[in-house]
Amino acid sequence: MMNLEQTIEMIEYPSEEARKKAAERWDAIAKPLRSLGELEKILNQIAGIAGTAEINIKKRALVTFCADNGVVEEGVTQTGQEVTAIVGENFLDGETSACAMCRASGTDLIPVDMGMAVDTRVRTDHKIAYGTKNMVKGPAMTRDEAVRALEGGIAMAEEMKEKGYTLLAAGEMGIGNTTTSSAVASVLLGIEPEIMTGRGAGLSDEGLKKKIRAVRTAIEINRPDPQDAIDVLAKVGGFDIAGMAGFYLGAAALHLPVVLDGVISCTAALAAAGICQKVTEYMIASHMSTEPAARLVLEKLNKTAILHAGLFLGEGTGAVALFPVLDMAYAVYHDMRTFEDINVEQYEDFRK
Repeated sequence: MMNLEQTIEMIEYPSEEARKKAAERWDAIAKPLRSLGELEKILNQIAGIAGTAEINIKKRALVTFCADNGVVEEGVTQTGQEVTAIVGENFLDGETSACAMCRASGTDLIPVDMGMAVDTRVRTDHKIAYGTKNMVKGPAMTRDEAVRALEGGIAMAEEMKEKGYTLLAAGEMGIGNTTTSSAVASVLLGIEPEIMTGRGAGLSDEGLKKKIRAVRTAIEINRPDPQDAIDVLAKVGGFDIAGMAGFYLGAAALHLPVVLDGVISCTAALAAAGICQKVTEYMIASHMSTEPAARLVLEKLNKTAILHAGLFLGEGTGAVALFPVLDMAYAVYHDMRTFEDINVEQYEDFRK
């Protein structure tokens, strides 16, 4: 298994030659130039990641990182912590929204317990502890625990590579994790908690005030270093966020594209980029979450969201929702005839 340091050393920029060949294939297809917009760019990106214009996005998996957060003690959630375990097991039983969407899109769903408060039927081989500590009272975890969580995510990426998956997505389940993600994003972006904190699964006005207060207090007490993403994860993050960040790093080291989900997934991506900036080259944004931090995080990552549908369900549902759209783009890329095939003069690009 790769450790964190080895993983970072392995990450390199995707192949520009393969990306250009994919772009040339698009320009040769008998349709107006660049007329599938961002979808063409994504497939070009995947070609660069894979190192070949002969891309394959058919074998894909959604890995959902499950963990509990001690900050729920502060009354920052509408539901209790027990929901994390219930939904975690529902992933195994195929009884969540993400499961239904995975079935519809031909995607395998693999849940992993990174730190739920109780043991369930969900695999625990990468479990760090039984939930983080309350970050309002001190660090959520130790630095060693943060590194172990990152390396758990890296190990999941390695497993996906060994099983032959060619397109990945990261999801999460953890009551309280919009609070931890707001804190992590606030520190890494240097933006006030009031701007970065939203209602999550549906807080009241009073609940939102408690949540903002918890985020602000946690940052003030723990003083995480914005120049050290691991320190930020340890002090105000969660095992699920750290696991996803490691997953992104591992996928990049192994030349696998990863589709981001909503604000929690994207905040993990922001942390991963803080550890190794090149990792962003392997990320694909799926949608624009309704959480206030979402737009700011994606802008920092220089990513364009494809879907604007008011999604905020979590679990990886937004990422999976992009897969059928990519399938249609791939069908054009792979199946369409070229201008040469139909004896028609190719379009000229006057925008150059």
